[in-house]
Amino acid sequence: MIHGFEKIRQQSIPELNSTAFVYRHAKTGGRVLSICNDDENKVFGISFRTPPEDSTGVAHILEHSVLCGSRKYPVKEPFVELLKGSLQTFLNAMTFPDKTCYPVASANTSDFYNLMDVYLDAVFYPNLTENTLRQEGWHYELEAPDKDMTYKGVVYNEMKGAYSSPDSLLYEHSQQSLFPDTTYGLDSGGDPATIPDLTWEKFSEFHRTHYHPSNAYAFFYGDDDPEKRLEKLGEYFDQFEPLDPSFSRVPLQPRFEEAVQVVKGYPASGKLAKGMFTVNWLLAPTNDANLNLALHVLEHILIGLPSSPLRKNLTESGLGEDLAGVGLEADMRQMFFSVGLKGMHPANAVKVESIIFHTIKDLVEKGIDPKDVDAAINSVEFGLRENNTGSYPRGLSLMFQSLSTWIYDEEDGTEGDPLRLLPFDEPLANIKRWVADGEKVFEELLARLFLHNPHRSTVLLKPEHKLGKEIEQKERARLDEAKKSMSPEQLDEVMELARELHRLQEAPDAPEDLARIPRLAVADLPRENQIVPTSETTVGTARCLHHDLTTNGIAYLDFGFDLTVLPDHLLPLAGLFGRMLTEMGTQDSDFVSMSQRIARTTGGIHSQVFISPVVNSDRAAARLFLRAKCTLEKGKETAAILTELLTRTKFNDRERFRQILFEAKSRAEQRLVPSGHMVVAMRLKARAHRAHAMEEAISGVTNLEYLRTLAQRVEKDFGGVLAELEQVRDLLLTRNGLVLNATMTDADFAVMEPLAASVASALPENPAEPMLFAAPELPLREGLTIPSQVNYVGKGCNVFAHGFEFSGPMLAASKFLRTSYLWEKVRVQGGAYGGFCTFDRTSGSFNFISYRDPNVEKTIEAYDGVAPFLKGLQIPEDELEKSVIGAVGELDAYMLPDAKGFSATARILAGETNEQRQTMRDQLLATKPEDFVALGEAAAMVAEHGAVTVLGNGPAMDVSNLDLEMREIW
Repeated sequence: MIHGFEKIRQQSIPELNSTAFVYRHAKTGGRVLSICNDDENKVFGISFRTPPEDSTGVAHILEHSVLCGSRKYPVKEPFVELLKGSLQTFLNAMTFPDKTCYPVASANTSDFYNLMDVYLDAVFYPNLTENTLRQEGWHYELEAPDKDMTYKGVVYNEMKGAYSSPDSLLYEHSQQSLFPDTTYGLDSGGDPATIPDLTWEKFSEFHRTHYHPSNAYAFFYGDDDPEKRLEKLGEYFDQFEPLDPSFSRVPLQPRFEEAVQVVKGYPASGKLAKGMFTVNWLLAPTNDANLNLALHVLEHILIGLPSSPLRKNLTESGLGEDLAGVGLEADMRQMFFSVGLKGMHPANAVKVESIIFHTIKDLVEKGIDPKDVDAAINSVEFGLRENNTGSYPRGLSLMFQSLSTWIYDEEDGTEGDPLRLLPFDEPLANIKRWVADGEKVFEELLARLFLHNPHRSTVLLKPEHKLGKEIEQKERARLDEAKKSMSPEQLDEVMELARELHRLQEAPDAPEDLARIPRLAVADLPRENQIVPTSETTVGTARCLHHDLTTNGIAYLDFGFDLTVLPDHLLPLAGLFGRMLTEMGTQDSDFVSMSQRIARTTGGIHSQVFISPVVNSDRAAARLFLRAKCTLEKGKETAAILTELLTRTKFNDRERFRQILFEAKSRAEQRLVPSGHMVVAMRLKARAHRAHAMEEAISGVTNLEYLRTLAQRVEKDFGGVLAELEQVRDLLLTRNGLVLNATMTDADFAVMEPLAASVASALPENPAEPMLFAAPELPLREGLTIPSQVNYVGKGCNVFAHGFEFSGPMLAASKFLRTSYLWEKVRVQGGAYGGFCTFDRTSGSFNFISYRDPNVEKTIEAYDGVAPFLKGLQIPEDELEKSVIGAVGELDAYMLPDAKGFSATARILAGETNEQRQTMRDQLLATKPEDFVALGEAAAMVAEHGAVTVLGNGPAMDVSNLDLEMREIW
């Protein structure tokens, strides 16, 4: 027994360089998985089984609400206070169909335990009130008895945004079609049409029963003291009496005897909307390690590469523009597989279904190409051993993986095993052995779980141009009926409750309550920037930036080609051209064999566009990188592949080019709703600097329109398109101006350097003069309409052009602005899911942007109020310190080795030196109150000179007084 916890199990996991300990809290039965290793990026998470009984979004709203103040930390938003003043490397909460998770991470031990304590107090002792439900969930809003009543609420508007995304709707309908009898047949996020049915009684009771140690799963990971973990956790678990958690068990879905068909509509506008279709199979429980890993390999075989047989047959059918469905979903009690096409005519659904089943039948009867099997196993194994989680902490990935078997009790009541899937060597060795012995592992799985499996569904999502208006009319009718049923006294009560909520939202937290939030002091922060080791050398004739970092034997090698040599009319081709290098095939290998070869040999090769303003210049650092990673023993073959891709890629396969183009166009269209804030930000920045305009031409609305035009040209003038592609190749893929980025140890670089030199030397010489991209004139006030129930509202300008100068304290001031005024005005009071600002310290682009916002004009008014807010600000010393700490945390963002190397090279290309960064840090650490007032000058420039871009609901823009130049883009 350690601090009230009984050790149930201890297991070494050599694959993860970790030792895992499983504990049970003796008093309540609360479960703990504690993983010990030398990773400084520590992770803690507390999770609860939260299967809902309806689609009111109770679990999701509660996830938001518990972070709105607690017993020990009675401030309005402890979560925001942590964002302000923490060195956190991850801080969030998320609702899944059957669980709710609260993870935090930090590389600083003191900070880590501070975060942990605030989160534990939040989940177990939140200050939940009816006003919390009104703010985060829903409430009636009524300005006057003779005005229309509306719904407001953060989650309500978040889910209106989700229901505006066809991809999100398709995923929900596909999942729900397979699980009609379990929690997976409901929407745990909340259906906007059902959220107003959630009552305070159901809301508070859900917390009382579900947020209890007996229903909890605590996770630890990293290099901190394992006993202190249990001590901190025990302080909370010990305060509860045991509770029977069986009520929250997730049952198995009974198997279908025959397939089902589902047809649904989604709100669409214009002539661009097309249908989406999936075939879905319920497969098997998640907890069989061999089967689980085998299905991940099978997913890669079927759809993991452009050349994978099922992906290839669907995209080559010409029936749609891109793959639909999520592939393998393995985070629930039973796994399912979903695949189909989007960008298709609904009448072709039967043909798409036929292609899917014929492909699977052929693979079962004729066998899977052994090269596809080898490629899939190598790719899955490389991913497991590299354990590259990008910007996510590695521990967080392991937490979610453990939960996928841990929270599901067996049919006999035995608790789930959190370590079932984490050790992967044995199941991987089993799969390799079975394949080597000639067993038809994947053909058998296809036959049993796909071809002869009656538990499947088809989901057709059709565009309905009147549906958006019908949804709005139903909401209006429901609100009108509710208002009609109210007496004058009840209407007064609705208005008073809304006013009370606004008063609470606007009331400042007591200084003594804010002081309770634990945090570091500025004196605890490192004074020096983290320097990524970088040495510059010449490899062949190319400039090479090498970063001597430990990468566990993996070589990361990037070839960067200068995009500024392209004339303006060819620049929008850059992103598409990069994909073509790896997906078109070469003069020696068709794209199928090349895709197999890349997957069998490397950890992946992909292209990436990098564009940044150059410091103190109107020029852009613009590169198309071809990025590769491999083990040293595969270095020679990887270099041969890179040489072939860069010198022998063929562009004259019209049909293959058309497939890549339509995929790119479809993905750009689908991004508009879930990533509308990024679209708006890119559009605003495009007015501030040539580099941002180039980025928008390659990745923004301008590029979407270019792709649509290109799709028409391909049908009529492929010869002209081909000539442009070849011109891009001749100008771009040369050794002139080539920059290499290499991240690996010195010893590994000694092996890879001559191989990189051989690739560079194979490129032709073709010196071309850099050009200055002529940024197009964009409207000063534009409304970009899409079929969405919410908006993304932005305003900004280049404040450098109006005399403003950047200094380090601006990082703290903008951090403060995001987590104070904008959070309060745009999110809490305005009901948007998010509101934030961005300040590009190189270009001077200063922008305000909202996310899933019910408002338009009101949000712009909030932006224009930033300047007087900052100019009149008398910031307490405590708030100033928190902002500095948070800004330093962003400056020192935790990165894995490959990201460190690439970021260091990106800064060098943009002309930013370590000395400049250190000066900025020194200024930041010396931030004074007047520096926050100074940012008000920049905000005043935005208010007076800023351009406005709104993406979203056309009628909402029409009723504003912003005089927007309206244009339908989807």
